[in-house]
Amino acid sequence: MKKGFMKAVSAAAIAAVTLTCFPIDDAMAAQAFVFPAAGGALAAGIGCSIQDIRANVARKAAMQSTIANHEKISKKDDTVIEKVETPSSKAVNEGTTIDGVAVVGSASEGATIEITSDENPTGSGGMNGGDDTELESEETKTETEPEEANPSIDVKPEAADVEEGEEDLSDQVIAVVDGYVNVRSMPDENSEIVGKLYNHSAGTWLDKQGDWYKITSGNVVGFVKGMYVKTGQAAVKLAAEVGQRTATVHTTTLKIREEASLESKVLGLVANEDQLTVIEETEEWVKVNIEEGDGWVSKEYVSIATLFPQAESKAEEEARLKREAAERKKAQQAAARSAGGKKSGKGSGGGGGSYSVSGGGLGASVANYALQFVGNPYVYGGTSLTNGTDCSGFTMGVYRNFGVSLPHSSGAQRSMGYAVGSLAEAQPGDLVCYSGHVGLYIGGGQIVHASTAATGIKVSNAAYRNILAIRRIF
Repeated sequence: MKKGFMKAVSAAAIAAVTLTCFPIDDAMAAQAFVFPAAGGALAAGIGCSIQDIRANVARKAAMQSTIANHEKISKKDDTVIEKVETPSSKAVNEGTTIDGVAVVGSASEGATIEITSDENPTGSGGMNGGDDTELESEETKTETEPEEANPSIDVKPEAADVEEGEEDLSDQVIAVVDGYVNVRSMPDENSEIVGKLYNHSAGTWLDKQGDWYKITSGNVVGFVKGMYVKTGQAAVKLAAEVGQRTATVHTTTLKIREEASLESKVLGLVANEDQLTVIEETEEWVKVNIEEGDGWVSKEYVSIATLFPQAESKAEEEARLKREAAERKKAQQAAARSAGGKKSGKGSGGGGGSYSVSGGGLGASVANYALQFVGNPYVYGGTSLTNGTDCSGFTMGVYRNFGVSLPHSSGAQRSMGYAVGSLAEAQPGDLVCYSGHVGLYIGGGQIVHASTAATGIKVSNAAYRNILAIRRIF
């Protein structure tokens, strides 16, 4: 016994000297000295319990889990687990037990805590914290708070393949809705409405946040819900169907020719600032639609663009409604003052007797008055309802009889009064606008208009050409 005791004392002394002269870190201690220490104790005849061995194994497991470089967020069985590194060993406190065995001392620096969906923290070394609130430090609470929203931003739509000199419409955002879609200040259905984008109106793409598009249109900058618009190549395709490819005249009197040549016969004449629908384009010429038919004009005298209705801001909408109400009231008052013998006067043609006007009111009175001049001549630039007038001169002369002043331009008359949604909603007296032309609606799907030099003032089916706008004066 005495001899065995002396051996144990000698082994302990050697171990103490070694640890003093050659210090090692905790990791080495946990890995190299768990079982040798127990072996040394046994050799010395000192009892080493199974609890001591289990405690050392637990400490080693905790250290290994700390050293491992865990990802912050992982997915496990479709449950998101956030792993947060705590700065101190307080995450695993003294007194924590594993399988009924006390863990003496700290597990390690920077132990990893997994915060699961059931809000029950568990240590990565296999320790279950249960209801122990000490396992969730203040730093952990800060780290696991939801981060600020960072919506996805899509790249600008890919540019379309276009010929030199043509427009690239790939950055257009075109509304496809019944009526209009709201434009909002933020990509949120509860944010402020800053404007309206009407059906087939367009804006320019700025970026995309989540399922919202940020656009600029007219004087409006804001967000529209992606489900209500077309973008990119889909918008390019739609633009070809709903966009108005337009040539705006920039000379006093523009000659439209039958062929793309200066020597070709003149088909018709068009006034300055008229907007003509484009049918075809070449490098130097553009084919347009006028009342006399399709003809050609040199690009030197027109500017060409694809036009779409633009968004209307809240302020613009309020101002427009106020202005339209004032203009309507003014027109009605002027018509009332002029209601005497003028509106029952007869034109020299007297050809309107075979046509009837549906409905009543001031608009019907305007239409009935206009019909009296059917059969009178057409004269380009003219304003005489009896001796000769062109299309805008005709509508201008008719409304002048009711005290209302209109500009002598079909393009300018397209912005007078206020818009009517469709031909089905038109009423007698409304202006019906076409490419380079304007007529007066009389009801029953018909218009009266100063058509061409060959036909003079006549009645036609309102849908005989593509209608660009319908405007109501009263």
